[in-house]
Amino acid sequence: MFKKVLLLAVLALALPLAAFADSSIDVQNRGGTITGSASGLSLTGSVLTGVGNASGNNLGTLTFSTGAFLTGNAQTGGTLAAGGSFVITGNGTNGVPNGVIFSGTFTDNSPITWTLVTEANGTHTYILSGGVVNASGQVGATTQITINVGKGFFNGSAKLSSGDTNLAVPEPGTLSLFGTGLIGLAGIIRRKLSLS
Repeated sequence: MFKKVLLLAVLALALPLAAFADSSIDVQNRGGTITGSASGLSLTGSVLTGVGNASGNNLGTLTFSTGAFLTGNAQTGGTLAAGGSFVITGNGTNGVPNGVIFSGTFTDNSPITWTLVTEANGTHTYILSGGVVNASGQVGATTQITINVGKGFFNGSAKLSSGDTNLAVPEPGTLSLFGTGLIGLAGIIRRKLSLS
């Protein structure tokens, strides 16, 4: 009996680690306006079109602001400082939570880049990529793409075509709590068995 309880306890401790290995949620957004200057980039007015398995025309909003440009500029591309803000807010439709889903900042754990890509047809695409983190350590990677600059260059603002953010899900904390409860229950059962 004790071996079964011990096996259950080991399984309970391993479960959170297994869940953490591949728990993530993908968030898509579109629309809104990216503005930029030497002090950084910001996005307003962008709506969520996908949160995990949920999809729709308007599931909430995504806004961000970055730190200032460290190299380059908004027109030619460059790297940005960590900081700013990154907020994903759901509106409670299609199973998406109502309220803030993620609130964090850009982190310098990975480069934050604003890249200019010249397409074969002569149009220009700008890609913002980098990592974000919240106060409790939940991390994510974001790629925001704007393609509405045509054959010109970014001139201070542009419409966002699409964005994609991948967030780690903070599920291991809940599973750890469950595992701890199972270990406690196993201890109580063991104690009752040893007293009888």
